[in-house]
Amino acid sequence: MNRVIIDTDIGSDIDDAMAIALALRSPELKLEGVTTVYGDARLRARMVSKMLMLSGRTGIPVLAGLDESLLRNRPVWMAGHEGDGLLEPGEELTYDSRHAVDFIIDTVMRNPGEITLIPIGPLTNIAASLIREPQVARNVKEIVLMGGVTRLGDNGADMRIVEHNISCDPEAASVVFGSGAPIVMVGLDVTLKVQITEQERQRLIQSNDPLNLKLADMMARWFAFVKEDHTFMHDPLTVSLLIDRSLVKTQKMSVQIEYDHRPKTGQTVATKADNANVEVCLDVDAERLVRLLMARLLQEDAR
Repeated sequence: MNRVIIDTDIGSDIDDAMAIALALRSPELKLEGVTTVYGDARLRARMVSKMLMLSGRTGIPVLAGLDESLLRNRPVWMAGHEGDGLLEPGEELTYDSRHAVDFIIDTVMRNPGEITLIPIGPLTNIAASLIREPQVARNVKEIVLMGGVTRLGDNGADMRIVEHNISCDPEAASVVFGSGAPIVMVGLDVTLKVQITEQERQRLIQSNDPLNLKLADMMARWFAFVKEDHTFMHDPLTVSLLIDRSLVKTQKMSVQIEYDHRPKTGQTVATKADNANVEVCLDVDAERLVRLLMARLLQEDAR
């Protein structure tokens, strides 16, 4: 069983909530805690607490972390609908009063080689943990993160050169990728190959499961926001690698973050190197991932 901490900016795109739901319904994972980051970490923590309540898993610690970028020099983007479709007006939801960074450091350092960090938002909390306690890089089992874009996959010509989680805090990303910790990078090259549609949303509704009904509601709001009838499962793919690593093809590389003072900067440049510490995902079996995700959410056989 993989012991994991998910670090999330849940609330804008639906994929964070789907990823957390996948983790909650996967017996291969022991969710040691969920930490929140970026924009309004306390609101995001309340959202996670509501998801845990709906799934009957209220014993898992939820902790709010940092709202702003590491150097507080980047504008914060939020869609404006965070919490809609999940939180009720005036609903009382509590979460752990400890700080997310303290929890990450304490949990990793007390369990050397046992804890995998799964950051699926900007890397601010992870970078702050590494700055405060550099030994986290040696004691963590692995950092499996959603972020970046290498443009090395077969769809590279169509890729943008920067990705949201990295460009929100490229200084933090530089700290994490430069830490020497073992990293798996799940970038846009692979995640944009994994789509779900209105068809999957209807299946969630038909299950009549309380958590799935909320996911379907939030998905509808995201479809309306992006004016599309499909979306991409960036974060569920990232979580799924702790269930089945064979879903992706990877190559060991070194990743540098190139950035400057301007907005929307932070290119992830992957190169071959003798001291490479990053498994860069280059391709994915998208159909198999969607089958796995839906089977776990619907609590069905994945075949």
